[in-house]
Amino acid sequence: MSSRKSADATSTISAQEAQQVERANKSAKRPVAFVHGLWLLPSSWDNWVTLFESAGFVAVTPEWPDDPETVVEAKTHPEVFAGKSIGDIADHVAAVVSGLDTKPVVIGHSFGGLLTQIVAGRGLAAASVALDPAPFRGVLPLPISALRAASPVLKNPRNRHRAVPLTYEQFRYSFANAVPEDEAKQLYATYSVPGSGEPLFQAAAANFNPWSQDKVDTTNPDRGPMLVMVGEKDHTVPISIAKASFKKQEKNKNHVTEFEVMPDRGHSLTIDHGWREVADRALAFVKRFV
Repeated sequence: MSSRKSADATSTISAQEAQQVERANKSAKRPVAFVHGLWLLPSSWDNWVTLFESAGFVAVTPEWPDDPETVVEAKTHPEVFAGKSIGDIADHVAAVVSGLDTKPVVIGHSFGGLLTQIVAGRGLAAASVALDPAPFRGVLPLPISALRAASPVLKNPRNRHRAVPLTYEQFRYSFANAVPEDEAKQLYATYSVPGSGEPLFQAAAANFNPWSQDKVDTTNPDRGPMLVMVGEKDHTVPISIAKASFKKQEKNKNHVTEFEVMPDRGHSLTIDHGWREVADRALAFVKRFV
């Protein structure tokens, strides 16, 4: 495995992240930071990186602390994912984007969509796109499909401090319910890795814990424009959850907040065959503001 620094909120930046930040700072282009969610790695953004860089941006793909570099490595050493809290990961992503000389666009998916909102709420984003964002404190809907999607982790309290992989059947339900079976199997083999249990337990308890790390400053006047997008058929983050997040963000009086539903799309909308349509919508929104 590649060496990493010790797990400290201010010192977990990897060599690859540092190189990406340096490259962005040497360019004259607007940076765009892509933030992945649970059960994925930064490589899940490769297609988006190519598209946005061809459109004149320079890409950075923040990791979660101790992320392996490849899916094979992640499956070989699942223990590196364990014990990563929302606060740990949010501080890490914030440290990466804070190293950029130009305030970046931030785009995130699932828990990465939550992290995007946290970072934007700290005033660190020029504009942001939250795709299928995990809920934060104050977001109340809890559909049955979301509970079922989270059940592989939440069914066992000991999973809080573990790294938990998804079986293919669990991935099919949670991510790939809106694509054909053969594509679902390919996505599972190509992208799915174990995920830290702690963020799911934190999200599940957020509305009962006033000190929860799962919270977003939605009213910061420096938040920047924000687009919340969701797949119509998403089981993990159904429309009701994403819409409730949007309603919270919409109260920001200083910046535009928009909401869009992608028809016939599931939680895999950033990595499946229809990724380009989603990315084009996100790119069009970003270009309006930066």
